[in-house]
Amino acid sequence: MAAILSENCPGQHPYTQVNQPLEISCMLLLIMFGKVFLDFFMLQVKKTAVKVSFMGYFCVSLALLDFTLLMSISFIFYFEDFALWGVRFTKYHICLFTQVISLTYGILHYPVYLVAGLDYYMTIAQTSQFPKRGQRLLYIFAVVTIWISGFFCILKVPAIYEELDTQNHFSPYRCPLYASLQSYSFSCAMVLLTGTALLACWKEVTTMLLSVRLVSFASQPVLMFSYVSNNNSTCFKWQLLTRLLICFLGTWAPFVVLQIIILFLGAQIPAYMEMNVPWLYFINSFLIAVAYWCRCHNVDLTEEMWSRDPFVSWKFCFIPFNNESTETADDNPGTVIVIC
Repeated sequence: MAAILSENCPGQHPYTQVNQPLEISCMLLLIMFGKVFLDFFMLQVKKTAVKVSFMGYFCVSLALLDFTLLMSISFIFYFEDFALWGVRFTKYHICLFTQVISLTYGILHYPVYLVAGLDYYMTIAQTSQFPKRGQRLLYIFAVVTIWISGFFCILKVPAIYEELDTQNHFSPYRCPLYASLQSYSFSCAMVLLTGTALLACWKEVTTMLLSVRLVSFASQPVLMFSYVSNNNSTCFKWQLLTRLLICFLGTWAPFVVLQIIILFLGAQIPAYMEMNVPWLYFINSFLIAVAYWCRCHNVDLTEEMWSRDPFVSWKFCFIPFNNESTETADDNPGTVIVIC
């Protein structure tokens, strides 16, 4: 199966097979129910006033597709054996549908991250306002194109049904699913980059965290960083890297630790579970941080610029570097107030 897919999808990484014992019907139902609940929970708890982005639209489409899969396998699980539009459905179709979804999810990591990264790199410093309606239509078109391309890449192989059908009929008590090496390789790269950046400026990060104080400001709890760099020659991008790390790890540190554990243990997670909304928002924050760091000198400091991430507040990273009107505490030019 891996050989067939690798031949027909150029640039695609091979899959590793993950055998999960059946009772697949009940297991997949429970897993998909938990995943759908988590997807919609993350979409609900995110900040409401967030600038539209490709990743935001893709997360919504992923949640809807997961919900569709859950409804489909629930219907088959309940009726067990029935015919619809001349096609007979049985419980083995639960495994079949999940396998197709796993294969499709597994090849979409690179395209999604590439498009999202380019979206942020090109729009994060724009000064002219692109028409919102046109921008939304462009994102919808990109999302639909990626999904159609992914399914076409998988379903264009006529032998895929024969292969899956043979596996399911000759292994009636097992459901071979697939773990994507695209996700594994991206996790490795992201952990490596984050670890390298942390090692490069660990002293500044540590000193800055030790200087933090919890105070009350305008009847709100705030974190006050009173750290001032002793090295006046430290370039702006180096100081920005420190702040980006603090903001990113301050929100997503559990996910980073989880990725390190998974990589260390060599755990193989089926692709239909691995691509989920929390994971995509985690990657989303990482891509935004990279875009900020690459284009820091071109960033237009507006309120709209700060509202790109549904979970991380990046405003602290640029204040008071180049915003002289920002209020400071204790008349110290290096003090930064961040409202929680």
